[in-house]
Amino acid sequence: MELRVDRDRCAGTGQCALFLPAVFDQSEDDGKVLLLEPRPAAEQAASVRAAARRCPTGAITLLVTETSHG
Repeated sequence: MELRVDRDRCAGTGQCALFLPAVFDQSEDDGKVLLLEPRPAAEQAASVRAAARRCPTGAITLLVTETSHG
């Protein structure tokens, strides 16, 4: 799983940083999202999806990559 954020779309509401501070923060300069962990651990998947859904502007994109198993 990989995360991307679009700071141009970000409205600075801080929902992501409040919900998942280990992955997201807010810039002290402009209040927009800062991505702390672009490749969060697998056990954070549900929380990452929830944070992305909470973003009112859709500035968070979650990319899921499939892995081969043999």
